[in-house]
Amino acid sequence: MSRDELPDPTQVEGAPHPRQTLHLYGQEKAEADFLSAFTSHRLHHAWMMTGPRGVGKATLAWRLARFLLSQPLDDGGGLFGTPEPPRSLDCDPDHPVCRRIMAGAEPRLFHLKRGPNDKETALSEDIRVVEVRKLTSFLHLSAADGGRRVVIVDAADELATAGANALLKLLEEPPPLVTFLLVTHQPARLLPTIRSRCRELRLAALAPEDLAQALADAGAETEDTLALSALAGGSVGEAIRLINLDGLDAYRALVGLMPGLPRIDRQKAWALAEGMTGRGNEARFDLMLGLMDLFLARLARAGLTGAPQPEAAPGEAALLTRLCPDGAAAQKWAGLHQDLGARARHGKAVNLDPATLVMDMVLAINAAP
Repeated sequence: MSRDELPDPTQVEGAPHPRQTLHLYGQEKAEADFLSAFTSHRLHHAWMMTGPRGVGKATLAWRLARFLLSQPLDDGGGLFGTPEPPRSLDCDPDHPVCRRIMAGAEPRLFHLKRGPNDKETALSEDIRVVEVRKLTSFLHLSAADGGRRVVIVDAADELATAGANALLKLLEEPPPLVTFLLVTHQPARLLPTIRSRCRELRLAALAPEDLAQALADAGAETEDTLALSALAGGSVGEAIRLINLDGLDAYRALVGLMPGLPRIDRQKAWALAEGMTGRGNEARFDLMLGLMDLFLARLARAGLTGAPQPEAAPGEAALLTRLCPDGAAAQKWAGLHQDLGARARHGKAVNLDPATLVMDMVLAINAAP
């Protein structure tokens, strides 16, 4: 498999690439903070986009790249005075910069991401130093062209140790007119010295209405936006994964087993578990483990703050309230949540049969009341 045939590690399957997404929903504060820094001539050389997965961090990074590379350099006004400062980060889709970025052909932009492994048979598990060295070469070679340059690192918490140290050197002595945009899902995994050299733009989980608009733009519309938002945690990427894998139906089937606790329908439970087995069902198996974890978390919270809204399945609120009516019950369910999370991780680590693992977890929930 050649490098060109490898999947893009920065693109959610079934969704457009972030560079092709022109609109960003629900992140007005982060956009306003960056625009304010730019228009007041306080543009920092490195920015770190943080927040949950799938809420638009990479989309914002590409949006900032288009904006920066399409803006003229401040020349003191020249013959025609100082131009009016921009009021938004929007870039005309017909602007040459926008068109080149859409085509992946902008010479003043470098996208640092995971590359192939040594045998080029699959993606590397991290961003290796060899990829950062390509960035160093890009910065040296493109310096003669003048003008702004932008580096997008996605995701920065995937940097290998040597790669992180190499990037740190660039951040410590940044080349002129270069802006680094670091996408990170887990900032704590970054070197403290990298974090200290970046200004943070914190992105929040999307409200249901913003999630619906983002899904429509991605061509993944659904009539169950509220339920999908409850399961996806305001993440577009997670919502698209749920849509692609029929996650709503899987969660409803899981919840549908629970009204009979502690006497669940074992035949239905086994049918649900068997649906996770076989080649090609690995993603569905991972999804089911995540949904079981989410169900237990929502169940435990019900005893402390009431049943979470909106419902992610019909009758879910009444079920959670019945099973977890108070703080004592919440503590019990929270303990099971932790235990089954560890059991799922161990089961995957030793390649336990998916159906057996799922059924074992369902039976543990059944025995809890």
